[in-house]
Formats: sequence, C-alpha cells, structure tokens
Amino acid sequence: MASSDPTPQTPAGITFYDIGHRPPVEASCSAPNPWKARLALNFKALPYTTTWVRMPDIGAVRKALGAPATRQFADGSDFPTLPVLVDGATSTTVGDSFDIALYLQRTYPTSGGGDLFPPQTLDYSYTPPWAFPAPLSERADGGFPEYLRFNISVDAAFSTHTPLMVQGLPFDPATEEETRREFVRRAGLASWDDFRLEGEARGKVLASFEEMLGGLGGLFGRVGPGPFLMGEKPSYADFIVGGWLRMAVVTLPAEEWEMVRTCHGGTFGRLHDALEVYAEVK
Repeated sequence: MASSDPTPQTPAGITFYDIGHRPPVEASCSAPNPWKARLALNFKALPYTTTWVRMPDIGAVRKALGAPATRQFADGSDFPTLPVLVDGATSTTVGDSFDIALYLQRTYPTSGGGDLFPPQTLDYSYTPPWAFPAPLSERADGGFPEYLRFNISVDAAFSTHTPLMVQGLPFDPATEEETRREFVRRAGLASWDDFRLEGEARGKVLASFEEMLGGLGGLFGRVGPGPFLMGEKPSYADFIVGGWLRMAVVTLPAEEWEMVRTCHGGTFGRLHDALEVYAEVK
C-alpha cells in the first residue's frame, strides 16, 4: 500500500520517494523521472528503501522534506513532482532526477557500476511537431552539459507523445478522481474525456512517435552492437531513455508497446530488456 509519510524509513541510509500508483505499487510504478533515479541507484548498488507517495500528497511531502518544486508550468506556478532522495548518511535531500544522478556520482563515485557520466557524444536534439507545454526541469549541468542537453531533448521528445499514454496511467483507485481532476485542471481541459486520443488522430501521433524513436535510435549502435549507447556498458544517458520506456511499457496498449520494442531494428526492446538488471523496485 502506498505511504505518504515523509519520515525517512532508514535515517542512516537512503530513502527514495516515488509516486504510488495502483496497488501493487511495485508493478505499476511508471513515472519516468523516478525511474531514471531508481536505475541510477541500482546501478550504484546502494542500499535504499522506497516511500510511496499518493499523487495528491506530493506537494505536502516535498514541503515537509524541505525540497521545493524544481519544475514550473508555463504560467510560473510550481509543479511539485517526484522523485526526491534523502540520504541520512550525509543529511542531504535532493529533489530532481538529474540532480540525484549528479549527487550519486559525486558522493559515491566508485560504488556499484562506477561512472554514471562517462565521456560520450550525445548529439541528439528534438523539435516537437506541435506545441506541448511540458513542465521540464531546467537544472545546472553539474559539469556534464552533454548529458543535461540529452536529458532535456529526450524529455521533450517523449513528453510530446505522452497523449498516447495518458489513458493508460495506473491511477490509485483511492485517489483516482481527485488526480484526474488535477490533470484536467493543469491541461486546461473541460473533462478527462478530452484526453482521449483515438482513430486517425491517434494514428498521427503514433506515426510521429515512431519517427521520433528512429531519430533517437540512430545514436545506438555507434559503439559496437549495443545494447547501450556506449556498447556493452550503460551510462546515465541509457537510464534517461530507459525511464521513459518504463512508462511506455505500463501505459501503452500492448500492440503499441510491441511497436516500440520492435521498431528500428528492435533497438528499444533490447535496451529495455538490458536494463532489467537495474530495475528492481525496493
């Protein structure tokens, strides 16, 4: 069952705050940014526990933890979301997925798989074919500008196509109606039904999604056969893409997820499968 208690469960260790969706939460967690951080934590082989937060409680939990919102909507209002990481060993609270990866790299540089940010060229950019006001995080690059630019570009590319995934979000039945109302309010729509994407309109967005994946997939395979961007060794850049794939596998209809898995030579299916070793939900 999801818990919104902001008190760290392991005061001397790491507590990771993720969004509690439909029970069992371990099977329904699908938010891409928490997944980026979880993959990084597991790559670093650091012990931690997860506190599951109900979606309507995220703002209050962040406030209790002293973690101000790091994202804003176009109108300047705060967008409180997760993840948040609290490290009791260093009395540190970090409230953004990219910042969490930077923190893990600097605090635990040799732990687990080692370097999260090995030097590589991440020359990917994306221009959305239509306006989508996604509240993207604008963080300092932390000394890894290639990775920051890649994170922003990948977030924009997938966020543009989240209308394909909204109807499949695994809301917690206990807070579903409240959460849907908030989604409708944020989007400036009249009702939840306005999120429906069907027929020819859905086909258009799906075709754009497949085309976008083709451009992104071109970065894979430049260093050996993969499955990662650097060949056989993963980096945080793979976790950026992998976090979005974790959302897609939960929220897309089965036939559309199969398209993602198999398109462009199966690049994204291989990446998703290869990241399973770092996907344990603790």
